[in-house]
This record gives sequence, structure tokens and C-alpha cells, in this order.
Amino acid sequence: MKITINTEENTIMGVNEEGEKISASIYSQEGFKLLSSIWLKQEWNQLHWQSFSWLGFQIWQFPEDLLRLQEVIARLKPDVIVETGVNRGGSAIFFASMCRMLGKGRVISVDIHIPLEVRQAVEQSPFSDLITLIEGDSASVEVVDTVQEKIVDREKVFVFLDSNHSKDHVLRELNAYSSMVTPGSYIVATDGIMEDIADTPCGQKDWVTDNPAAAAREFVKKNDEFTIRRPKAMFGNKYIIEELTYWPDAWLYRESGMDRKNGKS
Repeated sequence: MKITINTEENTIMGVNEEGEKISASIYSQEGFKLLSSIWLKQEWNQLHWQSFSWLGFQIWQFPEDLLRLQEVIARLKPDVIVETGVNRGGSAIFFASMCRMLGKGRVISVDIHIPLEVRQAVEQSPFSDLITLIEGDSASVEVVDTVQEKIVDREKVFVFLDSNHSKDHVLRELNAYSSMVTPGSYIVATDGIMEDIADTPCGQKDWVTDNPAAAAREFVKKNDEFTIRRPKAMFGNKYIIEELTYWPDAWLYRESGMDRKNGKS
């Protein structure tokens, strides 16, 4: 995409790889989309997303996605949140603090390796009673069985995948954890932005095809119960820029009986 910005005339023009031209006012929604596509790549490449924390724990998430995530958790009020990828513990604390505020829910966090200092910090936090840490390959039979054993029948489950982002691993996780997801809830395959940032200095060429979004799209083709459906914002949904996210095609919604009755997809 070639983009030309004229701040004197407040216009922005884009030319895609097919030679198609897009011209808009900088201050229009279309102009915002074009600017965002460049800003997101720059923001990621500058590692700006690594500068945030949640209640003192480092959390490597794009703030827009994190706020949208809390909207979904607040609306669903799940009994169990399963997350793969502990990293520095920020997302586990984020989810657990949401559960505490909502007065409902607990967190099961899985990672192939959990550093001792991270485990100790989580266990010493005010939310330790709501967090179960499991070390091991998130897609292995042993770990999946351990997670499943900790879920009680009829509990509402939400799953968040943020570990190894290769297409193969994410697809394995989707196949392993999707059956745990309650109808009407989601399994989220994060960081599909990899396919859009493959050409950045910190990117990798194979990310164009080897990414979580590719795994999510392949998964839904073979699983009719799930559709890729980004949740609507609780307020001002008409102002949403769909592209302003690190998680394109990430939200896999498991249809409920009510959805099928109403003909929703």
C-alpha cells in the first residue's frame, strides 16, 4: 500500500497492490482506517505495546484490545477463564481482577515455562486465590486433560489463546480447547496482526501465512459451531474501526441454541 498524506488539504490517498486508489479526507472514517494501518505497524515495530502494565504486572497487549476484552468479560461473566501464555503474569492478573470486581469467576493460566519469579509474584498477589498456574505444553494431551478436570460441569467458559503464535500450534490449541467453550462464549486466537506486519523490520516473511488468524480461519471452515465474530462495542459501535486491533479474525464465537433459532451467524 502506497499512502500519500496532504495535511494542507487534509486529504489522504492510498494505492493498493492491485493499483486501486482510495482517496479520502484525513478526518473521515476511511482516512482513519488508512492512517491506522500504518500506525499499527509502526506501533508494533517500536515495541510500544511492551510498555504497559496492569496493577503492577507487565502486560503485553494493545490497549484497544484490552479494553474491548474487558467489555466482553463484563458482559459474559464467565465462571472460568482459560488462558494459554502466562509471560509476565499480566493477563492472568487482568482476568483475575475482573473476576474479583464482577464477584464471579476464576482463571486457569497455562504456559510451557513459568519463571519462578513470575509464579511467586502471582502467588503473592491479592488475586492468587483466583489463579491456577499450570506449566507444560498448552496443546499437549496431559495439560489439556488437567485443565478440563478443573472445569465443573455447566460452568460458563471463556478461552484466550496467547502462547506460541505459529499457525500449527494455534490450530492445535483451537482443536484442544474449543470443546470447553460454552455456547454463547468465545475462544480468542490473539495476534493475527502478524500477517500484516511481516514486512516490518522486526517482522518475519513467513508470518504472512504462519499466524493465528490463518489458524482461526482454517478452524472455522471445519467447525460449524464456531464463527469468526468480533464482539460489538457496548457503546458507540458505529464509531468502531475494525482494523484497529492486533487481533484480526481472532474472536471465535460458539453459537448457542438461541443463535441458531434466530438464524444468526
